[in-house]
Order: sequence, then C-alpha cells, then structure tokens
Amino acid sequence: MNWTSFHRRGEILRTVSQVADKRLDGALPMDVTGVSQTFDEHTLLGALQLRWHTRLAGRIERELMYQPMDLETAVVRAWQHTADELPGTRAILDRHRAQPLDPAMAEMMAKATAKEHLLLAVMAGLGSTEDAATIGVGARIEADARASYRPSRAHDDSDRPTLLTWLRAAWAA
Repeated sequence: MNWTSFHRRGEILRTVSQVADKRLDGALPMDVTGVSQTFDEHTLLGALQLRWHTRLAGRIERELMYQPMDLETAVVRAWQHTADELPGTRAILDRHRAQPLDPAMAEMMAKATAKEHLLLAVMAGLGSTEDAATIGVGARIEADARASYRPSRAHDDSDRPTLLTWLRAAWAA
C-alpha cells in the first residue's frame, strides 16, 4: 500500500464512521463512496474494530490519569465515553457480534471481543494473563459499563484539563 492509498483508506474510514454515527442502525455502510473499492465486509469491520479498540485503549489511559485509585470505575467510564464518541461504530460491532454474516466473521468478532475483554480486565487491575477467567472479568466489566450507560451525543469533558491547564503545567515543569 502506498502513501496515497493509505490516506485515501483513512479518509474513507472517517467517512464511514460519520455515516455510521448518523444512521446508528448497526449496518456496515458499504454504500459510502469508495468503500466497495477499498474494503469488503470483513476488512471494513476489522478496521472499525481496530478504530474502536485503539480509541478505547487511549480513553482508558486518560481516565486512569484522572482516576488512578479506582481502576475499575475508570475503565467503565472509558468504555462509556468511547461509546459516546463512536456510537455508530459500537452499533456496527454489536450487531455483527450478535449476527455475523458468516463463520469467518463470527470467529473474527469472537477474537476481537476476547481481546477487548482482556484489555478491560487488565487495565482495571483485575487480571494479568490471557485466560478464560480474565476474559470473563472483562466481560463483566463491559456488562457493567453497558448497564449504567446513558448515551449522550454531547461529550462531558468537564473534568478534562484545558489547553491552558496543560500549558501552565508544562511551564511549571
């Protein structure tokens, strides 16, 4: 893949995310211009899964920075904030986890879900190895996040430091 096609792929993926956020129907937006030339259903779902996972991991890191004493609560909040940031992507992942198009997609979604559960459990400090117990703890954390989740289109980042706060901290250092 050359640099131009890499950037084109990124642009298409951003457009897919925007369309998914508007539709919120959980369907893969294969009708978006350029998608069918760049992705098939499996690769598009994989790219969206990667986008979700990286955004979730970054959000967990941020939440742990602000709430380092209650790891599990920080991880739950991170999952919920990520769901607010990527509602269409989350809907697509949920739909294809529950109703995969074929056995290969079912296997792909099962592996991705296990990796997400492992991330949640490890970052919450409730597991350290890739085993069924740790993945089960991560599944429980996800279930807790979903149970207390109240979708919000507006991001509440009131506890997030402003640019001025960051500059002051950098200046003081």
